Amino acid sequence: MKGSSRSSGGSGIKIVADTNAYISALNFGGVADEVLRLGRRGRIRIFISQPILDEIEGVLMRKFGWSARRAREAIGTIKDYVEVVHPEVKFDLIKDDEADNRVLECAFEADVDVIVTGDRHLRRLGEFRGIVILSPGELLRALGEGGG
Repeated sequence: MKGSSRSSGGSGIKIVADTNAYISALNFGGVADEVLRLGRRGRIRIFISQPILDEIEGVLMRKFGWSARRAREAIGTIKDYVEVVHPEVKFDLIKDDEADNRVLECAFEADVDVIVTGDRHLRRLGEFRGIVILSPGELLRALGEGGG
């Protein structure tokens, strides 16, 4: 991880978690939720963009049968502990799953240290413009938080 060269202040590293991390945390808990818990506690800084929030809300309703109200409440809770950025640069690097480019755009705009994902398209990159790409468990282990 790039660590302190990208991070600012005493809030730890800066990350972007992809949609799957939020979906996993909200529906199943586990290591993805442990990562988000670090953000809720201020141990790490988590960044997100509106397109990622929109995708989370849509997936919760379409694939997991959440009501619109419940999904909106979850988005509201997420917004309580993340920092929303508005990416100005667009990427078209991932062709197999175009929505994954929104994660790259958010990470680039926020100048994060790590992208947290289990997504195979993102993981295949290994890194993106100096940003390390790790699974939730790998991040937790790197931070000395366990992670299975």
